[in-house]
This record gives sequence, C-alpha cells and structure tokens, in this order.
Amino acid sequence: MAADKITAELRTEFGKGAARRIRREHKIPAVVYGHGNDPIHLTLPGHDTMLALKRGGSNALLELDIDGKPQLALAREVQVDPLRRVLEHIDFVAVRQGERVTVDVLVQLVGDAGPDTLVVTENTTVQVEAEATHIPESIEVSIQGLPVGTQIHASDLRLPEGTTLLVDPETLVVNITAAQSEAQLEAELAEAEADAGIVHEPSDDDVAEAQDEAAAEDADRESGSESAGDSSE
Repeated sequence: MAADKITAELRTEFGKGAARRIRREHKIPAVVYGHGNDPIHLTLPGHDTMLALKRGGSNALLELDIDGKPQLALAREVQVDPLRRVLEHIDFVAVRQGERVTVDVLVQLVGDAGPDTLVVTENTTVQVEAEATHIPESIEVSIQGLPVGTQIHASDLRLPEGTTLLVDPETLVVNITAAQSEAQLEAELAEAEADAGIVHEPSDDDVAEAQDEAAAEDADRESGSESAGDSSE
C-alpha cells in the first residue's frame, strides 16, 4: 500500500471553538499518537486528506510532512459528521518502514453462489498482522457456484505474502445456506409479529372476502333447509 503524501500544519489551538474554525477553512483537525512520544496535534487539508482516505480504505496509510519531516501514519479512527458526511477529526498512529501492525481487513466476496442459496457473511473483516506499508486493502473470497452447505473459515482465506492471520482459524467467515421460500418468510414474519404482540387491522379486501364467505355459508344453509322441507312433504 503506497502512502499518500499530505502536508500537515502543527496545531496550537485546541477545543471545540478552534476545531470549528479549522473546519470552516475546509481543513481537518487530527492527532498522531505512538512510539511513546507526546501526541502531535495537526491540521490537514480537507480535500486532499479525504481523497487519500478514500484511496487507502479503512487502513489508509499517509506520509505526513510535519515541518519538513516525513512521518508515516496509519488512520485509526475517522470521525464523520452523520448528516453532512464531512470529516470532523482523525486519529493516527505513527508507524515506521518495516514495522508490523495489527489491523482489521475487509473480506470481499467475488462471484455468485449456486442456485437457491443464501450467502451470509458472518464476519465482514478479519484481524491480521502485516508490514505497515504492505497492508492488504481487502481479502477476496470467491463464492462462485458454491452449493448450499458450504462454509468458509478464516483458515480458508488466501492471505497475501507477509500477512499473518490473528483470529482463530476456525472463525466462520461465510456461510452458504438454502434460500427461504416466500411462504417460509411470511410464516417467520407472522410468528415474529405474534411474539411481539403486533395485531394488524383487517384490510377492506379481507373484510369483503369474509363477508362473501359468510353470505355463501348462509346461502348453503338456506338451500339445505329448503331441501329438507321438500323431502318431508
């Protein structure tokens, strides 16, 4: 994973007011931790940083230029405004060339499973150890044509060279089960609603159908009564 180069500014103002001023200038407040050093508070260019994080994914590696000195930094926590979807703050951990780090890597499914199957991703990420500049962006898992009953465990994943699996090898990652029929889904929904005490008001069509059935039953009974009367005569 190549590191995007970002020029950072040292930050001397702190607090919510200072952070708001930084964001109004389309910049991002950030902090770098690690290696036993004091935290380094920074201001980053908003647009360039956003693009770097998009390219790097959940484990984006940046080369920060801090007063002319390069510092490799791995994104650890990215705060995003839930409404405006803009970056609010980033926590980085300082890393060195050749240093191994622990990260969670996305599992990406490729292909389509066999007919009448339901693919359940039990774990969307797996924890691995990798060299800081060679963190895999994702781990691909082919499910092409796999039948019902197939299970893919962490030990089945094909990891890039130099990457070590840290989770239990028996961890279930993908489970391929039989797809449910519409009738099964409706039955499960009805059972869940009954358990939750949900009662639906009958629709106009349901009421009309019930009335037609009742009228038909009344007509059958009247027809039966008339037939019995004719026989007695």
